[in-house]
Order: sequence, then C-alpha cells, then structure tokens
Amino acid sequence: MSERSHQGDEADGARVLLLDLAAEPSALDDAHDALDQAWEEHPEVGDAERLRFVMAAMEILGNVVEHAYAADEEPRRRRLTLEVRRVDDGLLGTISDNGQPAALDLSDVTMPGEDAESGRGLALALAALDELGYERVEGRNVWTLRCAPRG
Repeated sequence: MSERSHQGDEADGARVLLLDLAAEPSALDDAHDALDQAWEEHPEVGDAERLRFVMAAMEILGNVVEHAYAADEEPRRRRLTLEVRRVDDGLLGTISDNGQPAALDLSDVTMPGEDAESGRGLALALAALDELGYERVEGRNVWTLRCAPRG
C-alpha cells in the first residue's frame, strides 16, 4: 500500500511527489506510475530532465529493494519513501529506507565490464544525475538525487 501526497512548503521547493511504499518489487512499478502522473501535473519539468531523473531513481529504488534488507527481514517492516521537489536548479529527490546500511563509497563506483551481469545501477545513476549522495541518518539510508536541466 502506498500513500501519495503533493503537499509541501515552498521553502524547500515545490513538492512534486511523496510516496511511502513497501520495499518490495512492486514499489518500482508504483513509483514509476506515480512519477508519470506527477510529470503530467508538472509540465514545467523538461523531458530530458524527467528521463534522467526517472532512470536514476529506478536504479536506486531497485538497489534498495534488492540489497537493503536481510533475507529473513519481516517483509511488512520493509519501507521506503520517495520524495521529489522542484527546486530552482531542477529536481531534488530523496529516497530513504529502513534497511541495512549500504557499504559503499560513491567515489569508487565505476561501470563494470561488458560481461558483467550486474553492478551497473549506481554507475548509471551517477552518470544521469548532477549529484548523487548517500548517508545513514537515524537508522535510515538516505539517497539524495539532484538533476538540473541541461541546455
């Protein structure tokens, strides 16, 4: 079950979307559908900016669903949120989850070789975004995605 909201305070930018989802594979479809609807309601967001942001967000969400939780973690306790705001310099997204800490250094992320069957998600997200950040805050993984329009 997901919750969707468009409320927000202007100090942090205009909220485009807020989702609270179960961290399961269906969250990817739910988030993608909600973003599609949000773009219809926010035509000021350019097509290229949307494409880059959605691709990166889906890669991060996929990694959260696949890697953030222990196999024996109670499924109903697995939660994630996606918030997207329109800010002066583009889109600012936050994905947070209550999974295990991610053991990674974003400065070490590179595209794997052609024969690799996985490991491209973070490299693709880094290439698509103007900024990708990760930190652990109060027991949650917090991913920050910034996507500026490109001329």
